[in-house]
Amino acid sequence: MSGHTENEIVIDAPMELVWERTNDVERWPELFSEYASVEVLERDGDRVLFRLTMHPDAAGKVWSWVSERVADRATGTVTARRVETGPFERMHIRWTYEQLDTGVRMRWVQDFAMKPDAPVDDAAMTKRINDNSRVQMALIKRKVEEVACTAP
Repeated sequence: MSGHTENEIVIDAPMELVWERTNDVERWPELFSEYASVEVLERDGDRVLFRLTMHPDAAGKVWSWVSERVADRATGTVTARRVETGPFERMHIRWTYEQLDTGVRMRWVQDFAMKPDAPVDDAAMTKRINDNSRVQMALIKRKVEEVACTAP
């Protein structure tokens, strides 16, 4: 068994702004409500290795992990994977950006599997990721569109 999610949103802003803001890993705590901090461990061209730390959950637990992202501006895609997998057997993420007449479609596809001893199974994590992706995407949309409206 494994988990799979697909979520997307259209952001009414120029492609360059959407790309720049959503791929500026160091500023993710300003963009996402769930991240407390980001520490870049290594950068090599379009590849970045970084530690993400979340705000404490309802039980007070702070989750943190290392991920690797590779951005390809020419194709409008980003591939990512968790290097420190934590409760996941594997976690692979693909972000795509598509220019539309109404803005930029940003799409997140996540393929993963939970470890047998994880606190939740694949189905529960699928629901959690889908619910949270919708919240985070709406927040990102609002923040990027606010910048687009104030840009000269």
